[in-house]
Amino acid sequence: MSERRVWFSIVAVLVAIAAWLYRSAPDEKSPRVLAASIAPGASDSVIREPSKPITQVVSDTSHLADALNSNVGTIRADLEIVDQLLEAFRTNFPKSGNPVGDNVEITAALTGKNQLHLALIGKSHRAINARGELCDRWGSPFFFHQLSATQMEIRSAGPDRRLWDSDDIVMAP
Repeated sequence: MSERRVWFSIVAVLVAIAAWLYRSAPDEKSPRVLAASIAPGASDSVIREPSKPITQVVSDTSHLADALNSNVGTIRADLEIVDQLLEAFRTNFPKSGNPVGDNVEITAALTGKNQLHLALIGKSHRAINARGELCDRWGSPFFFHQLSATQMEIRSAGPDRRLWDSDDIVMAP
């Protein structure tokens, strides 16, 4: 085989690989697909493309937090919902674990300021105050204490709106 044919064969193989990679690259205009990492209870729709497996697409915001701070709920139920939001975040970002930072940073991560722009709670949810903090039913910001990458203690100041006294309600894993 001549040297020219060898070079032609190498170039042809490289072009074929490049074409395959180009077709395999995700289209930025297509919806963000999260297979097997859908937050539990998230609003989703099922789509099917010809000759492709069924995938689930997460809409802009999940419905996990719909009952948070509702008139019919309790503070214990609210803490459970916040814990479920954190669990959904950990499920979708298994290498990251819990969102980190203070209440504003954690709330930002839960409202979509994350790698996938995945909103587990809407930015205009009744539990989020004007400063961007996730608050309890009395309007006090929750206190988050990260115990580990996968465990978060959540504290409500309680009805007196003061942290670190006897009426605080705490959820620890």
